[in-house]
Amino acid sequence: MKTTKQYGERADRALSMWVKLVRAASTFGKQTQENIRLFGLTEPQFGALECLGHLGPMTIGELCRKQLVSGGNMTVVVDNLEKEKLVERVRPKSDRRVVRVRLTARGQKLFEEIFPKHAEFVADLASVLTPKEQKTLGGLARKLGRKIQKRK
Repeated sequence: MKTTKQYGERADRALSMWVKLVRAASTFGKQTQENIRLFGLTEPQFGALECLGHLGPMTIGELCRKQLVSGGNMTVVVDNLEKEKLVERVRPKSDRRVVRVRLTARGQKLFEEIFPKHAEFVADLASVLTPKEQKTLGGLARKLGRKIQKRK
């Protein structure tokens, strides 16, 4: 069902694409959030563990850039993960001004336990598309995001 017919073909096409994109992303996001909650984590906590588990120790600023969140929010996320003994803050001997966040042994164990399960869950959600369609959609989403970002 077409919901717009009044703004011209170009705008109507873009609006229709936007609505479909937002609905799909919202549905996909809600499903993955529910899966993440099963692990006893918030989405930002899971994201931080995922970054640290895949990329290794990094500063809070680096975590913010990877997760697209503010520094204040990430500090709270790291504080809460630190309380659970999943991450720790360390100062490299080479530059004591820098504070890096890294997984503890407990955090690494949790990451290795839950991330493969989450990856399989996401793969199951995405399986409504063929592998080729998944690659195409990923490429189009990346192109859209990058081109819009450059417009700022």
